[in-house]
Amino acid sequence: MCELLNRIWSRPRGEWTRVLRRELPALAAEIVEELLHGDPELSELVDDNDAVDGELLRQRVEGALLTALGYRDPADGADAGAEAGADAGAEAGDGSETDPHTESGTEPETEESQVGAQARQELFAALTDDRAASASSLAELAQAAGWPLPVAVRAIALAAPGETRQLAAVLEDALVGVFAGRPCLLVPTSDPDARTPLELPLRGRCAAVGHAVPLRDAASSLRWALRLLALTPARGGLDARTVFVDDHLSTLLLLQDEPLAHALAARWLRPLADLTPRQSERLEVTLLAWLEGGGAPEAAKALSVHPQTVRYRMRQLEKLFGTGLRDPRTRFELEMALRSRRLMAQVRRRHSRVGRRTPRVVTADFTPVVVDRMARVNGL
Repeated sequence: MCELLNRIWSRPRGEWTRVLRRELPALAAEIVEELLHGDPELSELVDDNDAVDGELLRQRVEGALLTALGYRDPADGADAGAEAGADAGAEAGDGSETDPHTESGTEPETEESQVGAQARQELFAALTDDRAASASSLAELAQAAGWPLPVAVRAIALAAPGETRQLAAVLEDALVGVFAGRPCLLVPTSDPDARTPLELPLRGRCAAVGHAVPLRDAASSLRWALRLLALTPARGGLDARTVFVDDHLSTLLLLQDEPLAHALAARWLRPLADLTPRQSERLEVTLLAWLEGGGAPEAAKALSVHPQTVRYRMRQLEKLFGTGLRDPRTRFELEMALRSRRLMAQVRRRHSRVGRRTPRVVTADFTPVVVDRMARVNGL
């Protein structure tokens, strides 16, 4: 039953009836088979009673499912439910008779709505194509799709692609489409810093929200949202949360090409290569804290050690790196190399922890990397 509901909700609202008609007969038949297999007395009763057979049971079960899903009024009786279930199964091919959606007060999907849905898909494809579409063609597609072109948009990528349509139904003004093989959304935004309209709909969902960009750069917001989602191990239940590209710009910049990040670290951290892993790790942590803090007292506070310990380690580092530690460009390159190595280690650890807890690993949040603190050239 849950699988059926998931398949229904993962489709546009106008397609719910079509999915229901296709899926319900088989589901009812499976339920009857399980009942007969699991209850020998019921199976014996059916075998001994000519008035009751498997098909009648299937119809009754199908009618009950229709009632549970809200397509029939319970006051109509079991026979009415069975008749509706049989009609839903028999008419799945042509759809020419009464639609359960019509009975429950919802209009069936019309040709006009199908044209609008197609236009929205074409508009999404045009906005996310690297080949820029003309303003006139975008305006025509937007008019056909009933989606006024905004000045700026944000992309949203979900760890569970099946939730995309559900979220779109809640947001209402979202444009849904497929990018890089995954269902995604584009959401109009008038304020790059405004998150409030998205926080409630995204609560409890594992998702990544791209940065606000002009309409012509929609593909960029989508690419970085997907990249952040890939770096973020999925958490389910109450731990599920949404991450924003705006909070992780430096992380994405440093890890946009991991082989290049490895090459950067290998190039600038080569003097540490001959040390033991423990020695290398200790000096790396000390050097990064010194570069971020600007001196021994600040680094000692960040590492919870005595300042004299930091000064001792920095003398070791000065012997390894020479006068380069006083050169602004070298310090900048070293900080990037150390930050990227730390970030890659964090990603591996978090993926590993999530992988031990659950077999499904899609995407964890990072502590935003502070990049506005520049090291002071104040000696060792």
